[in-house]
Amino acid sequence: MKILIVGPSWVGDMVMAQTLFVCLKQRHPDCEIDVLAPEWSRPILERMPEVRAALSFPLGHGVLDIASRRRIGKSLAGQYDQAILLPNSFKSALVPFFADIALRTGWKGELRYGLLNDIRALDKERYPLMIERFMALAFEPGTELAKPYPQPRLAIDETSRAAALAKFGLSLDRPVLALCPGAEFGEAKRWPSEHYAKVAELKIRAGWQVWLFGSKNDHAVGEEIRNRLIPGLREEAVNLAGETSLAEAIDLLSAASAVVSNDSGLMHVAAALNRPLVAVYGSTSPQFTPPLAEQVEIVRLGLDCSPCFERTCRFGHYNCLRELKPRPVIEALDRLVADPVEVE
Repeated sequence: MKILIVGPSWVGDMVMAQTLFVCLKQRHPDCEIDVLAPEWSRPILERMPEVRAALSFPLGHGVLDIASRRRIGKSLAGQYDQAILLPNSFKSALVPFFADIALRTGWKGELRYGLLNDIRALDKERYPLMIERFMALAFEPGTELAKPYPQPRLAIDETSRAAALAKFGLSLDRPVLALCPGAEFGEAKRWPSEHYAKVAELKIRAGWQVWLFGSKNDHAVGEEIRNRLIPGLREEAVNLAGETSLAEAIDLLSAASAVVSNDSGLMHVAAALNRPLVAVYGSTSPQFTPPLAEQVEIVRLGLDCSPCFERTCRFGHYNCLRELKPRPVIEALDRLVADPVEVE
């Protein structure tokens, strides 16, 4: 059985999509799974053993371009027995339709009747988690999902990781604290840089080194965190944000002794690498897309106004993050790794 997955457009969602791939392999051990997704997702998909091939989708997020979608669909005609769509958009259903794939499965959304022939009505109370909504598409409607659920796990090649370490002149002679201070979603997901800097300072004083991860958009906040450290400590923090490819970031994160991250795509990558992880939540909630790993501590204040799921604070104070001080994050790190530090 050959299955085409139309993948999501966000890093964290793509990581969590592996739960669907695992379910498909459990149900159809000999199936072949290809994933049609943006090119940036290739390093994630290449580290998922369930995926045969990552097929690059050339159109940007939100671009309709029906002619291009028709051309892509026609190029895939006759190759697949089933398509499973993870996005709920109208446009995501066009390629499988134009490919004339016999079984086209997805949740009802955006007038997709006619484009899908296995269309499901989503019961959000039955499937509150995103992974449940992904996994359910592997089975017949109404199938009870078996627990424990699979957890995403990215496979790391030691040679590839060694090359990334060498490229950036990094050493594993001391424990590594990885900090992921960015969030593409917006300011309401970003724990303040001064709090990250305090965590970095305390761990560096305890003999650790600090690596900062993120996109080019996060490089400035990485520098801000470093600049808050005094000389002598600053040199122990390396700002990799915007310097690495996603593939290199994944390989280097796999070497971290612990990770502190906002609710972001890299948070889900760290969880899929099974790194000890402290996840900081502000405007969002772990009830829908929690990090899936054994060694996870979730830190949040739970103010009356949160979770609001807004990109910017409607009150302008961002207290759900600003009032979340470094102490509970440090204490969570200490519970995960046996190297406690004194918190002022």
